Amino acid sequence: MTEPATHSTEAPDPRSEMAARAWHNLRILLHERADRRHEATEALGMSFIRIKALRRLAAAAEPMTLRDLADVLLTDRPYTTLVVDDLVGRGLVERSPNPADRRSKIVTVTEAGRAAAARAERILDSPPPILRDLPAEELVVLDRVAARLVADD
Repeated sequence: MTEPATHSTEAPDPRSEMAARAWHNLRILLHERADRRHEATEALGMSFIRIKALRRLAAAAEPMTLRDLADVLLTDRPYTTLVVDDLVGRGLVERSPNPADRRSKIVTVTEAGRAAAARAERILDSPPPILRDLPAEELVVLDRVAARLVADD
């Protein structure tokens, strides 16, 4: 049984409402109108989780264990194994025994994998026309705000 909605006698917080509207609009822009993920999946012919795994492996300073990759991707290990199996089959990564723990495997990106990850990065980093068409003064403000939000994270 659901609880009845309670109505606060306090006035809504205008800043919270503006932040909620801004976040809602950013979600629409990034996930619906300028979905670069779809472009990347079409260009590389694989699901976005595979692209995400490949990008993480390519950006890593050293090979990753399957466990570490699963943690980074926020997926369970059996699913991560399936993703890695597919990437191995495509020649984008290699799996080998972990010299530090023979029970685990490490995953290393290949040169073909680095090239595919770089292609995905170029697509994902390409701003959509709706953003490129903004006036320069609005882009300056948006860039400043976005940089501040990223730096605060």
